[in-house]
Amino acid sequence: MIRIQNVRDYPELLNEAIQYFWGQWGTETNFNFYQDCIFQSCRTESDLPRFYLAIEDDKIIGSYALLRSDLNSRQDLSPWFACLYINPEARGRNIGDLLQTHAINETRQKGYLKLYLCTELTEYYERTNWNYVGKGYSISDDETRIYEYVIKE
Repeated sequence: MIRIQNVRDYPELLNEAIQYFWGQWGTETNFNFYQDCIFQSCRTESDLPRFYLAIEDDKIIGSYALLRSDLNSRQDLSPWFACLYINPEARGRNIGDLLQTHAINETRQKGYLKLYLCTELTEYYERTNWNYVGKGYSISDDETRIYEYVIKE
C-alpha cells in the first residue's frame, strides 16, 4: 500500500526527504537551497511550502511539492504543484495520478481555487484535466509551459 506523507508531519524523514528531492531535482551546486527550503517548510506556520513523499514498503517511491512560487516570471500565480517524480521502477502504476489527486485535495483544503505547474512535457498533464494557459520564463530565460488546474468545490 502506498502512503503519501507530508514531510512536516514526519520529522524522522527530513534528511531522507532532502536527499530525495535534491537527488531528483537538484544539482551539485544547490544542495543548501533544497535543504533550507525543506527544513524551513517544516518550521513555518504558513500553509506553503509543503513537501510530500509517496512511500511503499518503507521506501520512498515518489514525491511532489506545493510551493508559493515555482516560476520567477509569474509571481502573480500561486500555489504551484512541483517536483513530481516517480522512481522508474514504480512507473506505470498511476502513482503520478495518485500524487496529483492528493495535491489537488491538499490545495482545496488550504482554500485555494487554482493550482499551477510549469513543465516542458506535453500531453501528460492534459489527460488529468490540467489546462495549458501560456508560456513563462525561468530566471535563466528558459521558456516553459504553464498549466492551471481549477479546483472544484
